[in-house]
Amino acid sequence: MAMITYKGESYTCEKDETVLVCLLRHKVFVPNACQSGVCQSCMMKAVQGTPPKVAQTGLKDTLVAQHHFLACICKPEEDLEVSLYDSSKDWMLAEVLEKSLLNESVVRLRLKPQHKIDYMAGQFINIKGQDGTSIRSYSLASLPTEDYLELHIKRVPDGLVSNYLHDIVAVGDSLSIMGATGDCFYTNRDQAQPLLMIGVGTGLAPLYGVIRDALAKDHTGSIHVYHGSLATPGLYYIDELRNLANEHESLSYTPCVLHGDAPEGGQQGDIQSVVRTDFPDLKGYRVYICGDPQIVDSIKKQCFMSGASMADIYSDPFDFS
Repeated sequence: MAMITYKGESYTCEKDETVLVCLLRHKVFVPNACQSGVCQSCMMKAVQGTPPKVAQTGLKDTLVAQHHFLACICKPEEDLEVSLYDSSKDWMLAEVLEKSLLNESVVRLRLKPQHKIDYMAGQFINIKGQDGTSIRSYSLASLPTEDYLELHIKRVPDGLVSNYLHDIVAVGDSLSIMGATGDCFYTNRDQAQPLLMIGVGTGLAPLYGVIRDALAKDHTGSIHVYHGSLATPGLYYIDELRNLANEHESLSYTPCVLHGDAPEGGQQGDIQSVVRTDFPDLKGYRVYICGDPQIVDSIKKQCFMSGASMADIYSDPFDFS
């Protein structure tokens, strides 16, 4: 019989008993609903030990890569130490190494955390505001191999944290951060699969990390990158993405603007319409969509209707509320 360790306490899991039933039997509450592996409300993470593959049925490969599993269908084959999927992580300080404007409303911060953070390119971290209680999430544009964490912060009207980061924080200051989490990152399960990446505004931040991570891991399939903004001044990293496209034949970059003339090689128009025209059939594609929640949700539905499998659509909607 396997032993299940949770929050420092160990419990005996009876033969043919699931992790969920074992914990509930010992009066340890775990969020759950359907108890059949559908709703995923009982998702947990294996801190030590390996959960059986069947316990990861239906989970995205990014969650599988982080050793998550469904407690209600997990009959352990070995001892497991587990934690809840949304278990909190410790806050730490991070020094601001660099601060620079990418355009009139987006500032780039590069941070050095006091302890190394294990993360996947494209995940996000949390930052506390000046008041110590306001918390906002920002996606990472950096790679784990780089010596800093890179964030692209959009100024939000009356934004408590974004205006603090834009106007008050300076190089040498320390920020309180927590992370990283999120499942919008690259895995090399199919290196020949074509990738479509769609970012609006600072939705480019996680994509910039994912793009470079895929290239570093020798992804052989085509990579199509679309970055949208209201007008050309709202775009950024144009030269960086053009240089990547010049260096890698498999990569194409298309800046899109809703108003005015698009940059050279770009397109004028609604990014959703541009993508629909350029990719009427997305069967077999892996799609990443990041940015404004309403736009992300709309494009996500469009990509699904165009043939992309829901399991192959990764999204990171930015809620600025």
